[in-house]
Amino acid sequence: MREITAGEISEKVAQLFIEAAHFLPQDVIAALQRARESEGSPLGRQILDDILTNAAIAAEEMVPLCQDTGTSVVFVELGQDVHVTGGGLGEAINRGVAKAYTEGFLRKSIVERPFSARKNTGDNTPAVIHVDPVPGDRLRIKVMPKGGGCENMSRMTVLLPGQGREGVVNFVLRAVEEAAGNPCPPLVLGVGIGGTAEHCMLLAKKAITRRVGEPSPDAETADLERELLTKVNALGLGPQAVGGTNTALAVHVETFPTHITALPVAVNMQCHSARLKEAEL
Repeated sequence: MREITAGEISEKVAQLFIEAAHFLPQDVIAALQRARESEGSPLGRQILDDILTNAAIAAEEMVPLCQDTGTSVVFVELGQDVHVTGGGLGEAINRGVAKAYTEGFLRKSIVERPFSARKNTGDNTPAVIHVDPVPGDRLRIKVMPKGGGCENMSRMTVLLPGQGREGVVNFVLRAVEEAAGNPCPPLVLGVGIGGTAEHCMLLAKKAITRRVGEPSPDAETADLERELLTKVNALGLGPQAVGGTNTALAVHVETFPTHITALPVAVNMQCHSARLKEAEL
């Protein structure tokens, strides 16, 4: 059994959130550059130029990429041969989040009692933590500061099984059309298909943690991703929904077996500031 201290986890989580808030991943920058080259709208090209300039300034001057430094979402792959010592895993992650948002001067956006007092928790905790047990003695942490504007456009439904692929495509297109400029396109779209209602939503969220444009290893799913990307961009919303040819940088689909009577579909949208960092302990 390999031991990893809670202190190590806290320090790594803090480091990852600070890096995520200031440095846009290279795969996102490359996708934005490709979109800039292919954008048909002059205003859309200007917006993409501004997004890329903003990312460069954020990295150079260590200022956050966006004023909304988001909900702290953490994905953990926990090796079955790992023993966390000196405290609990959840406690360690939340200590790291608090350290990052306090010492890194990031906007604290989480309120307790969501339907009444809505008092700020003061340190952006608690984080939303998803833990997957995996073989081995490693602990992989992936952090995502998830902005409110794009998260608010999440949608989920349970279609009739007979609605099939066409029903899935229509639901995704309707979600993007209704969201318009609220999630700050160009987007990375995560689509979950299958499972139960709550698992389908998690599939959609996990889908946006894939490297931008990396296709599904399943041929049928990859084909659906290509169709969705083509049709989403054909909507003509464009960067910041001012019109253009790049509404989305990528569509990622994750699937899971489901009940014979159901066809759950979920959409999770990631804005152009697609912040994500990961590390392995």
